[in-house]
Order: sequence, then structure tokens, then C-alpha cells
Amino acid sequence: MTRSPAAPGGTLVLDSEGLAKAVLRDRTVTGWLALARADDLRVIASAATLVEVVHARINRPALEWTLSRLVVEPVSEPIARHAAALLADTGLHGHKYAIDAMVSATALAAPGPVTILTSDPEDLTALCGGRATVIKI
Repeated sequence: MTRSPAAPGGTLVLDSEGLAKAVLRDRTVTGWLALARADDLRVIASAATLVEVVHARINRPALEWTLSRLVVEPVSEPIARHAAALLADTGLHGHKYAIDAMVSATALAAPGPVTILTSDPEDLTALCGGRATVIKI
């Protein structure tokens, strides 16, 4: 059975570092984004990621252009509850892991296969429990 060309074949997730590097047009992340387009993957970021990325020195036009090319997924109550469960399952807690947990829950709710681009592969790998491919960038 072949999939419909309108149906994405998986999801590429950007954490804060992935999104920040996309805004800066980092060569590695730009390559991943080109591959995602070529493979018809959805490219997403958690709304929580914006909290980490938006600051006074960010190039706002570049940020807005980058955001226009992906889907910003909301942190809904089910995502928040799933993030809390992921933290409990891994024995992690506190604000240090909160956004990573929200990113992980968002990734796990996305159509698979899921790949996450991150600067923090250890925590995201633990939180996702092998249900997503985590790539260090």
C-alpha cells in the first residue's frame, strides 16, 4: 500500500536549539529541513519551545519566516499531562526538565516515525523511551 502524497510520512521536531539554528540558517539544520521537505515530513515545534527561543537579540523577521515554514503545536492539557507522566516515568522533575518533557510529549503525539533535532539528546532520549529518533545538533 502506498501512502497518499498529501499524507506526511513522519515528523521532524525542532527543540529550542533546532529552532534557533533554523533561524540562523545553520547548515546542518537547513539540510535536515530540506530532507524533511523532500520526504514530505511534517516539521513541528512545541509552543513551549518559543519561550526558550524568543529573546531581545533574535532576528524577528528570520524567526517569523522560519515559523511560517513549520507547525507550532500547542501545549494542550493532554500534552501537559503526558509530559508530567514522562517525567514521572523517568524519575526526572522540576523546571530543568519541564520544557524537554513538553517537547517529548509533543513529539510522541505526532505522526511517526518521529525525529527530534536537539542539543540535549540524553534527556530527550530518556523521556521518549526509544519511541523517537533523537539527533544531536
